[in-house]
Amino acid sequence: MPSLSCAYKWLPLALTIILESLVEFRFLVMADWAPVLIGVVLFVLLSPGLLFSFPGNNKQLEFGSMKTNGKAIAIHTLLFFAIYAVLIMAVHLHIYTG
Repeated sequence: MPSLSCAYKWLPLALTIILESLVEFRFLVMADWAPVLIGVVLFVLLSPGLLFSFPGNNKQLEFGSMKTNGKAIAIHTLLFFAIYAVLIMAVHLHIYTG
């Protein structure tokens, strides 16, 4: 049976290679902030009851009521997903930093 020290002699070299490749990779890739920023903006704008609520509690469309219901949450979720998918996947909107 081989000793444990013999079996793991390659480990420090492997960890060094992995860390060096990660450091090189970090400097070659720019961060894409578009999904984060678009998601935050859409989340705030499409929060049911904040700017508008569709369908509202008393009317079909209410503005600034600060009230919501289950239907409005479902519709605003679908709107969020549709707009987010179009902006990120179809339009290929990117915001790079670095």
